[in-house]
Amino acid sequence: MGKKLIITAALCGAGTMKKQTPYVPVTPEEIAEDAVACAKAGASVIHIHVRDEQGFNTMEVERFCYVMNTVQAALDKEGLNPVLNPTTSGSKFSEEMRLGSLPILKPEMCSYDPGSLNWGNSYIFKNEPSLLEHLGTLCQELNCKPECEIFDGGFCTNIAYYLKKGILKNPVHCQLVLGVAGGMPGTIESVSYLTRHLPEGCTWSITGIGHAHMACMLAGLAADCDGLRVGLEDNIYMEKGVLATNVQLVERAIRLGVEAGREIATPEETRQILGLKGRMGD
Repeated sequence: MGKKLIITAALCGAGTMKKQTPYVPVTPEEIAEDAVACAKAGASVIHIHVRDEQGFNTMEVERFCYVMNTVQAALDKEGLNPVLNPTTSGSKFSEEMRLGSLPILKPEMCSYDPGSLNWGNSYIFKNEPSLLEHLGTLCQELNCKPECEIFDGGFCTNIAYYLKKGILKNPVHCQLVLGVAGGMPGTIESVSYLTRHLPEGCTWSITGIGHAHMACMLAGLAADCDGLRVGLEDNIYMEKGVLATNVQLVERAIRLGVEAGREIATPEETRQILGLKGRMGD
């Protein structure tokens, strides 16, 4: 068997709505329930976005902490210990809101978007240099591993810049997010280019948005990725016209990994691979 494969479940994201699929979790209880189910299915990382009472994306600190703590409590009740990886994305929110929960929660990992782009040719996915410097420094203070989400080729150059400046530290973990209009497409050519420009010694995972989902998983496995990310944040279908659940997407990723000769990493093995400190709050 090859090296251990990390499975990340990205449960709901910022934009997937109930009108698109009834299976997307949006309430604190639904998010916690799906986190438990995905961890039981084999996901060792749970990537979390938070919604407000109306089901819309929010970075409000009190709400964010409540949801994260609800998820952790549900996992603890079941004796599960996946890595909780909260988002720091949120172009319409202030820097204070986007980063405000981190010193409170002290997560072992969080997302880090090292650049901006015209997301879907519809709005600016904004990540200003001041925020990136603040977030990188804060992550070092909290011993929180930044997951560098790469949507476009220039993001690799930005990561190299922040490594040189000391804002990021090696070895970094990179998450390729391909297929967003305005970013790089979910193709083998994109994977080939990006893997040649990732920081030396880094670990990396991959996901594809929408119809690029399966292609990116297969390309990632062919390129010896460290992890696959799946979930209703990125894709809502098992196949055209057939809606998926988060658990189904996790189970499919595991089947693909096993067929490719990869053992699935446990949460403890994932922490060793990524060099994490341990559970949230420690």
